[in-house]
Amino acid sequence: MKIFAYALRDFDEKDLFIAACEEAGVEYGYTAEYPSIENAYLAEGYQGISIITNPVGPELAQRFYDLGVRHISTRSIGMDHIDQEYCRKIGMKVSNISYTPDTVADYTVMMMLMALRKMPLLMKKAELQDFSLEGKIGRELRTCTVGVIGTGRIGRSVIRDLSGFGCRVLCYDVNPAPDAVGQAEYVPLDTLLTESDIITLYAPGLPETYHMLGAEEIRRMKPGVILVNCARGSLIDTDAMIAALISGHIGYAALDTIEHEENLYYCNLCGVALDRPQRAQLLSLPNVLLSSHMAFYTEQAVGDMVRNSVGALCEDL
Repeated sequence: MKIFAYALRDFDEKDLFIAACEEAGVEYGYTAEYPSIENAYLAEGYQGISIITNPVGPELAQRFYDLGVRHISTRSIGMDHIDQEYCRKIGMKVSNISYTPDTVADYTVMMMLMALRKMPLLMKKAELQDFSLEGKIGRELRTCTVGVIGTGRIGRSVIRDLSGFGCRVLCYDVNPAPDAVGQAEYVPLDTLLTESDIITLYAPGLPETYHMLGAEEIRRMKPGVILVNCARGSLIDTDAMIAALISGHIGYAALDTIEHEENLYYCNLCGVALDRPQRAQLLSLPNVLLSSHMAFYTEQAVGDMVRNSVGALCEDL
């Protein structure tokens, strides 16, 4: 029984991976390189591989299968970077992991508070020794109605955290969670869009949720709404969001994830000319807070990700 890990970070994942494999009594190998056709040969002789959020299309999946790999485990909740349909077709198992929902919930509330208090602007002005007050007035979270789209583990954790601030919380999900009732009010999506001062998303990145917030949905939002996305970039039509940010209909966007971020984040690209026009445009706007898909990144969550990925592979091998 052998497991191989790709894109294994030396500074935070490697020791956890080695310890988990040794505890499970399995042989292992690893590389810091992201999986590709060129380095797929490294997985030859391994029944399972652990990857992170890098694309695995039909060609690469087939190459791994031909080398003897039968299970791909991604050290992430989302699996939309893997062509799951093709993997099913060839008999390749694909699995994801879970990690503490508190890490993303904490980050979400932080992003909300930073947007409400215009924190990026305050910090930039302070660096220039501009300590004036004009244009810096903020809002209190308790005075807002917050709409939570998606009430899975992370969405429910956000609702729990928001309940302590005393704000009104609305939520929407095609599969309501009983334990969210009492802390939030389930409403139709249109009600959530029209009544929320802040909207945050926790839906999975699936074909049916692609651009679930498009131009029409954004048009129905309250003028000046704050949009927070710590889930999947594909949930929001980026061009429609940018247009609404420029017009002021969206007052602020706090984004930890955006569309077209594959092969971008978690790499040191200092000095590289990036061909990411939407990201560049978002960064140019004063009413945008953009972080690099970091909401998950805590010691607890990274430990969960590595151990659960190894555990999933061991169960199947």
